[in-house]
Amino acid sequence: MEKNKLSGHIAMFSANIIFGLNTPISRTLMPETLSPYTLTFFRLAGGLLLFWTASLFVKKEHVPAKDILLLFFASLFALTLNQLPYFIGLSLTSPIDASIVVTMLPIVTMILAALILKEPITLMKAVGVLVGASGALLLVFHSPATHSGQSNFWGNLIVFGAVSSFALYLTLFKELITRYSPVTVMKWMFLFGTIVCLPFCYKPLVQTDFSILSSGTYWRIAYVVFFATFIGYLLIPLGQKELRPTTLSMYNYVQPVVASLVAVAIGIDIFGLEKALAGVLVFAGVYIVTQSKSKAQLDEEKELKITKQTQIP
Repeated sequence: MEKNKLSGHIAMFSANIIFGLNTPISRTLMPETLSPYTLTFFRLAGGLLLFWTASLFVKKEHVPAKDILLLFFASLFALTLNQLPYFIGLSLTSPIDASIVVTMLPIVTMILAALILKEPITLMKAVGVLVGASGALLLVFHSPATHSGQSNFWGNLIVFGAVSSFALYLTLFKELITRYSPVTVMKWMFLFGTIVCLPFCYKPLVQTDFSILSSGTYWRIAYVVFFATFIGYLLIPLGQKELRPTTLSMYNYVQPVVASLVAVAIGIDIFGLEKALAGVLVFAGVYIVTQSKSKAQLDEEKELKITKQTQIP
């Protein structure tokens, strides 16, 4: 495996470990302690402050007006139409239902990449996505029964909308993301995300009584803002630079693995054969997708075949 691609895989694996921990942590905050609008604003505004602060310590990059406009739309799909709807949907439904819906990300991304980027849906890629999905779903259905919230159709539908928005982001903006450093990309995206979400989040934010929040609540908010936002979104562009959209989205299947391991670690679940099999299926699915051929590779093979045929006397 090329060194650059390896760094992309490590970045996406690490980001999804962080995101895997974020789902149960966020669900313990909503909606009883904080509204999803308030938590979303904390996440976006916190990311804004952290990324713009980080930009003071890295090489400054000039971003032309055309690309700033594109970063606005990237922010719309990756943050505004992803983060706020996801938290709203998660607050309405159960973490298990949300986890099931999130497993649709690689499937939606694969379809969008085929329609928009003309990336082929090869048999190997389709098999990899389905193998990974089966592992993730096996974990979800064998997760502990003790969870907050109940199944909710509208909550699940809103989470699916958030997933589809992020799939569009992974598909449409790879070329843009490769032009700049992760800090430059994210400082603009979180600026736009915060501005667009402020009108929706302002009222719930000012109605929040921060004086009654416990220190434990603030520590959980800190995790959501620093790790699940700043560190997680710092890692995603590193993966986008090197990996195809479907491969990127496959790492989403790592999240239920992490949630399951955490449940085992804190004693609310046990490690059994189902979890071992699910883990193997998830990582096998990721591996199979990475071995599938891209459009560029298939075009290159086709061109080589034509060249060989024309050279035959």
